[in-house]
Amino acid sequence: MSSLYQHGTLAMLMGKQMQGTASVAELLQHGDTGIGTFEGLNGEGIILDGKVYQALSNGQVVQVTDQNVLLPFVSVHFDEPTQTLPFSEVDFGTLSEKLEQSQLRNIFAAIKFHGTFSHVHTRVVAKQTVPFPSLLDVSKNQPEFHRDDVAGTLVGYFAPEIFNGPTAAGWHVHFLSDDKKFAGHVLDFSATEVAGTLQLFDDFIQHLPIENADFRDMLLDLDGLSSGIKASEGRKE
Repeated sequence: MSSLYQHGTLAMLMGKQMQGTASVAELLQHGDTGIGTFEGLNGEGIILDGKVYQALSNGQVVQVTDQNVLLPFVSVHFDEPTQTLPFSEVDFGTLSEKLEQSQLRNIFAAIKFHGTFSHVHTRVVAKQTVPFPSLLDVSKNQPEFHRDDVAGTLVGYFAPEIFNGPTAAGWHVHFLSDDKKFAGHVLDFSATEVAGTLQLFDDFIQHLPIENADFRDMLLDLDGLSSGIKASEGRKE
């Protein structure tokens, strides 16, 4: 088995803590694949083959080469697949069903697959400034994008319900097109002719920015945290 490394928590973003607390260089020590966001929620991050891409709220995608760029929340792992995917056609609504044999309910897993997507619906949050709002407030007014007939890679994670707060329970996935011109946090997708892998983790490493004073002073309103995270992720459950 292998380890999933996460810096920061999703609850931090709900708690208005969006300051960058880990650098790209630090994170790449713990994985070559992953997803996250940047300081001030400045776009969506996709990490593939050790390269970091940033989807911006104006629809552009850039490769991040500056190793000092900071992130408040990111999950990474080294790509060491457990199994190949048992399907070639899938959409967001049937993803869990098609992986039922893997019994994901109580474990962390990563999915990565490439294919032809008949439709991809993404969101990319816009950069925020101090004083930061909560992630839920930001998600109520976020740029959304649609692309049809696009080839690309979907990558992300499944987390058990009990970990909703540190991260997002269920699926949290991002997309990057082959031409590196379309990317973001996935709200919906439909894909055919896909090929990829599932990776199961027996270790979940949670790293906290304990040297950051704002994080230490953060007070969380736990009432409605779970439903707020699901709403901010764009899921209707």
